[in-house]
Amino acid sequence: MAETEERLDVLTETGKKTGISKPRGEVHRDGDYHRAVHVWIFAETTQELLLQRRADCKDSWPGLWDISSAGHISAGDSSLVSARRELHEELGIVLPKDAFELIFVFLQECIINDGKYINNEYNDVYLVTTVDPIPLEAFTLQESEVSAVKYISYEEYRSLLAKEHPDYVPYDVTGEYGQLFDIIKQRYNENSVARSMTLQKQLCRYVPVPLNAELTGLSDGDSKALGLLVKAARIADEIFYLQVWYSNPALRDWLKEHADASELDKLKWMYYSINKSPWSCLDENKPFLTTADSAVQLLPEATKPVSGWKGLEYKAAFPMLKPPGANFYPPDMDKKEFELWKDTLTESRKRDATGFFTVIRRHSEFDLDSSLPNHTVDCRDRSIGVHDLFSIPYYKEYNSLITRAADLLHKAGDLASSPSLKRLLHSKAAAFLSNDYYDSDIAWMELDSKLDVTIGPYETYEDALFGYKATFEAVIGVRDDEATAQLKLFGNNLQVLEQHLPMDDAYKSTDVKAAPIRVIRLIYNAGDVKGPQTIAFNLPNDEHIVKERGTSMVMLKNVSEAKFKHILQPIADVCIAKEQMELVDFESFFTHTICHECCHGIGPHTITLPNGQKSTVREKLQELHSALEEAKADIVGLWALKFLINKDLLPKSLVKSMYVSFLAGCFRSVRFGLEEAHGKGQAMQFNWLFEKEALILHPDETFSVDFAKVEGAVESLSREVLTIQAKGDKEAASLLLQKYCKITEPLKLALHKLESIQVPVDIAPTFSFADEILE
Repeated sequence: MAETEERLDVLTETGKKTGISKPRGEVHRDGDYHRAVHVWIFAETTQELLLQRRADCKDSWPGLWDISSAGHISAGDSSLVSARRELHEELGIVLPKDAFELIFVFLQECIINDGKYINNEYNDVYLVTTVDPIPLEAFTLQESEVSAVKYISYEEYRSLLAKEHPDYVPYDVTGEYGQLFDIIKQRYNENSVARSMTLQKQLCRYVPVPLNAELTGLSDGDSKALGLLVKAARIADEIFYLQVWYSNPALRDWLKEHADASELDKLKWMYYSINKSPWSCLDENKPFLTTADSAVQLLPEATKPVSGWKGLEYKAAFPMLKPPGANFYPPDMDKKEFELWKDTLTESRKRDATGFFTVIRRHSEFDLDSSLPNHTVDCRDRSIGVHDLFSIPYYKEYNSLITRAADLLHKAGDLASSPSLKRLLHSKAAAFLSNDYYDSDIAWMELDSKLDVTIGPYETYEDALFGYKATFEAVIGVRDDEATAQLKLFGNNLQVLEQHLPMDDAYKSTDVKAAPIRVIRLIYNAGDVKGPQTIAFNLPNDEHIVKERGTSMVMLKNVSEAKFKHILQPIADVCIAKEQMELVDFESFFTHTICHECCHGIGPHTITLPNGQKSTVREKLQELHSALEEAKADIVGLWALKFLINKDLLPKSLVKSMYVSFLAGCFRSVRFGLEEAHGKGQAMQFNWLFEKEALILHPDETFSVDFAKVEGAVESLSREVLTIQAKGDKEAASLLLQKYCKITEPLKLALHKLESIQVPVDIAPTFSFADEILE
């Protein structure tokens, strides 16, 4: 029986799938666009690339030296799985996914064989970095594809390609493919002094601030529970590192282990510790590390054994561009593939796929991993069907870590004095093991304890692909009873604020729940608390709980105080006009923060679409939701403050100071970068208000508020954002963000001034108490 010819997905000229597949021969006969993978193996110590000689029987470039390994992506297959499979089939090398770094995508368009072979190919180019060259006798060559392999200096190889040497498959090294050589050269010819200076400058944007709280008010039981809670929080930290990227924990451990090797290594570790990843939060997630800085992994079974050779050592890779799907989805999955898969699922499985507490994986990837040593137990649900994607609940994906954390929470719950804290810790432990967080979220909302604890998967900012998946975090503090008692006003007036929101009445809810507010002094945080530190949070994010029970919020007063002292006040001194400078005060800053968090609980959440279907704002706006929701909470928070002042519920002394403090806060938040939801939302607000002439730029490059125009501008933006959310209008959200979410000239002026005098961007808290517990 004749072997079936490989089929390829036919793409549009721009690289999108058409939904059509054709036999390989017809694709090249007709010049159809299609996809392939290139895998380069690079040896660090010798600065050499591995080349293979194509078999003489190949229908393209027979007998010529070419890429380490390459091949088409068959119809329905994925890029990374294809790259791993090709390397295994052609060279006999079995490597895990963390060995592969996608460095760029290259479109090759050429015609050979007298016009009979038309190659219009999108190539995903991967780099595998090994420490030393792999012994040639370790390879198992696929005779039908490869006749020989050799190593060659990357500079010599580039020179041969530039000269169009006839023994080598041609690539234009002056064009896109030159990126391969440029990336290698940049990584391994760095100036360590210049790099150290850059990292030092990046570090200086954070001011170290020790955070402590008075613990004498805790009962003996709560004091004993505290140590266990800090240890559980560290496990939440472990899970978060893994959620960011699959090689991230290995990178962290490697950097920590080598931090004392040199001044540069120390700086790498220090800046990594703030960002919790190789991507800088304050620089639009640009990488400050490369795979060359990463952990060395030994895999003796990657090739056939060679006497006297301990085995293949590779660098745990991560991409230069931060993956939008983090480690929640396969790295080579796009939105189209996810949506096509989702459409095949039952309603129950759709909820799992788009839910907060599942990750998405590939069957094909899982099958490849089964050939690796120490393969984990197969936890797939085989009833799902033939599609390559499947979902795994958190309690299975992070089983060993979650089990340890749940055990610590149960033990802490046994020791805790407060009945509500006992209930929270035991229910949260149960949630970790069941993946059902409903009861534990309710218990968190009803917490009434001196020792305040938030732990679990909550925020979805890390999922920039859809905004579905929640990251683990932990916040432990001591409640400030006096400040908490003063803030009941806000939670008690949520329904009143909802009914007067500047949007059509048809979109307003008649059943908003009062949001309990707790003010704490932070003593430890972990997990998703990287980069800029939060000063408050409003949870839960589950729209169903929000609809039924509302939300609750926690204010971190000592964090707010530190930010005001070290950041906001210096910003005001430089950027606010002299006549309004004294209006920037902590009371206004903190009060707006409270109102911001309250306003997460009002406005559209569960919505009705024009066709009558029920949905949520998060589901409809997907990756745009976080930025728009942060902007809503900010701008509607300003509107709400003015409303409460007009009702004589807040002092009139806030009227001017809240707007000017907000203006100073714009410059603070925009410095977080436009890849971060708060920074993105703040840029949009500033530019809208500036366009409406509510904010004024003076000749001395300071800013002030036009009090006659600001109220109307705040209301108009509030109406715009709330209406987009109520309609679930993703197109309108995209247009709004595209127009206003940018660093305009006025913002550039302010940011340049702040950089020139080195005002810190944020604080880097230290927790001496918690560090003592963990020793």
